[in-house]
Amino acid sequence: MKAHIIKEPLLIFILLGCIQNTAQLKKPVRCPSTCSCTKESVICVGSSWIPKTIPSDISSLSLVNGTFSEIKDRMFSHLPSLQLLFIEGNKIETISRHAFRGLRDLTHLSLANNYIKTLPRDIFSDLDSLIELDLRGNRFECDCKAKWLFSWLKMTNSTVSDVLCAGPPEYQGKKLNEIISFDTDCITTDFVVHQILPHESVSVDTFEYKNDVFVAIAQPSMENCMVLEWDHIEMNFRSYDNITGQSIVGCKAILIEDQVFMVVAQLFGGSHIYKYDESWAKFTKFQDIEVSRISKPNDIELFQIEGETYFVIADSSKAGLTTVYKWNGKGFYSYQSLHEWFRDTDAEFIEIDENPHLVLSSRSQVPLILQWNKSTKKFTPLSDIPNMEDVLAVKSFKMKDELYISLTRFIGDSKIMKWANKQFVEVQALPSRGAMALQPFIFKDRYYLALGSDYTFSQIYQWNPEKKVFEKFKEIYIQAPRSFTAVSTDRRDFIFASSFKGNTQIFEHVIVDLSL
Repeated sequence: MKAHIIKEPLLIFILLGCIQNTAQLKKPVRCPSTCSCTKESVICVGSSWIPKTIPSDISSLSLVNGTFSEIKDRMFSHLPSLQLLFIEGNKIETISRHAFRGLRDLTHLSLANNYIKTLPRDIFSDLDSLIELDLRGNRFECDCKAKWLFSWLKMTNSTVSDVLCAGPPEYQGKKLNEIISFDTDCITTDFVVHQILPHESVSVDTFEYKNDVFVAIAQPSMENCMVLEWDHIEMNFRSYDNITGQSIVGCKAILIEDQVFMVVAQLFGGSHIYKYDESWAKFTKFQDIEVSRISKPNDIELFQIEGETYFVIADSSKAGLTTVYKWNGKGFYSYQSLHEWFRDTDAEFIEIDENPHLVLSSRSQVPLILQWNKSTKKFTPLSDIPNMEDVLAVKSFKMKDELYISLTRFIGDSKIMKWANKQFVEVQALPSRGAMALQPFIFKDRYYLALGSDYTFSQIYQWNPEKKVFEKFKEIYIQAPRSFTAVSTDRRDFIFASSFKGNTQIFEHVIVDLSL
């Protein structure tokens, strides 16, 4: 009996509460003070806010000549039956991405005559039934933030008013759907650190073997040539092999048919050539390079002429002898001594007017151009590049079938030159005090220069095709940079930056969509 005495009042209380709540639910919603309401529509004029106490079963809502400046998320989600929505002549500047979420039956939307400069991406994605959209009389900025709207206008089945651009100045008064530069202006690139190798280095070379990408890094302080392999699963470069030596300054891979050789240039103990042994999965010594010819190697350049494989080692000692070596089917032998007593710092193979040439840089003279003689099958002096003393290195590249070279100078300006009228003519000078490396490279049809400096930040320049000059693009910090090497694999692009006094850094070239 006591249990029933306790439960009965509680039950009565719960029932009374439910009856009271039901009565409250059925209570009609009052029309907001700034609005006029009928059973199917609400019209609000001069409101300073978007009224929330609006009957949920209306099919038409008009908010006109108000002073509110923002539409927040889900402001109309309590009006699922809405079909017509007119938000006109207000002071709206910003609209949240999910402002119209839940309005799947909406057929007509007008945002005309507001102060809208931009609309968030996919703001209309929930409007499955949208037939007509009015965006007239706003202040749209037709910059990269409008790229998604440009694309949506071309794809939607809804009828949309003309979207006129208020800016930027070059597009003022134009229709958004007539702008054609979004694909170029709204896509940029960047270089971000992908991986750091905790050792110093002075040069980097890359090669492909059996569908795998490898990198050979000369590390004098570690006394080795470190060979890395791209890991397709981990998506980074991992250790593959080490070739030990004494003060290694250069590692250059040579692929001949199914064989891989590695020229290892050393400051002490002579230079050597190693061959990849498939059974041991490592490089083993193949042959020596004469000490009497190469005493202070500074650069290794690989090239082919008429199907024959050659490489040249530039020697930077006073008594050095820059020498060309040739593959004879069994090994590499000294083929031609180019000149001595000139302290060559770099050799660059260039095809000029479809003829093979070598450009030798030297601390003691201006760059020397040698031409391949088809009769004697030797290089002979042709000309030089005047007024360019103290050039450390020359690198060649092509843009739209035109030949260019970059000339690195530690003192004075480095130069970009172009082959024209049987000579190289200056295109651009780059301030480069303290520079030891100026490397051209191309990623995704974009042309770059990496300029390394011992005294300040290194610079990456990008080619401006309209102005026809390289412009500063990004600063990167590398201690005593000595080389920049482009490496591509798995549709990804990297630049290896070697450092004589710090870590070797690997930067990835990434595409950035400014419209996102």
